[in-house]
Amino acid sequence: MLNETKVVKIPLANAAEGLALFGPQDKYLRSIQDQTSADIMSRDAEIILSGSAPEVESLEQLYTVLQQLFRGGYTPSERDIAYAYELARTLQADQLLDLFKAEITTTFRGKPIRVKTIGQRHYVKTIKRKDVVFGVGPAGTGKTYLAVVLAVAALKEGSVKKIMLTRPAVEAGENLGFLPGDLQEKVDPYLRPLYDALHDVLGPDQTAKAFERGLIEVAPLAYMRGRTLDDSFIILDEAQNTTPEQMKMFLTRLGFGSKMVVTGDVTQIDLPRGKNSGLIEASRILKNIEEIGFIYFTDQDVVRHSLVQKIIMAYQSDAEEK
Repeated sequence: MLNETKVVKIPLANAAEGLALFGPQDKYLRSIQDQTSADIMSRDAEIILSGSAPEVESLEQLYTVLQQLFRGGYTPSERDIAYAYELARTLQADQLLDLFKAEITTTFRGKPIRVKTIGQRHYVKTIKRKDVVFGVGPAGTGKTYLAVVLAVAALKEGSVKKIMLTRPAVEAGENLGFLPGDLQEKVDPYLRPLYDALHDVLGPDQTAKAFERGLIEVAPLAYMRGRTLDDSFIILDEAQNTTPEQMKMFLTRLGFGSKMVVTGDVTQIDLPRGKNSGLIEASRILKNIEEIGFIYFTDQDVVRHSLVQKIIMAYQSDAEEK
């Protein structure tokens, strides 16, 4: 009785739905099949799941949720399907349904920008609710991109008058002094990820105009000293490379009507040996202040190529073994 096989059939509306759920040449289906002992079959416009009850229940939730997403106008990517399966294993995939419904804003070409993971949804909600938010986690989790997108949305709706983007000028093994050009040109390569997000939302022309009008300002962290920033959305990127003194100086620039988002990855600290990271210290010192939000992303929130997730995990397990 214990090993009784459970069979569930899920009807498909049409061939397009099957293609969206199974991927080209059934690529997505095979990747899920490799991870489960249950059988997944697609025939005559239905999915047939058979295996042990817990496995089949997970898969039933997975495909029902993916089906609803597709019918709601969202075509899940390979990354989405892998993430949905992770959640379905503990029967939490239904949390994805409202995840993709809400648009944060649209790109300048009118394409909706949505959160892609539950971690990202939590991050966006926290930034909207709190004045100071720390987004900490590995590369590719959308920490910087989403902060810039929310900053532009706030500027567009008039809740802030200015966007301020800043990074500490610590190089990952390169020396800033050797780069050609004036200060602006030297700073630009460091701020490329910030510019990429601005170009996505505003388009290159509007971004250039916003810089000209002083609506968006970019400055190295050292230039923030002595300023108080009111009615601004301020993003400190690569914050793991701030010293504790710089971090305190930055956080105390907060003015009325302003929001601050601090992003960083504590596994990529490029500070000289013996220097503590201001991001690590701030997380410890400020953790009990209710008005400050701390969002910790995991490798599950990586929204780049699925291989990036595996690379991060391999480095993590190597660091843990040392």
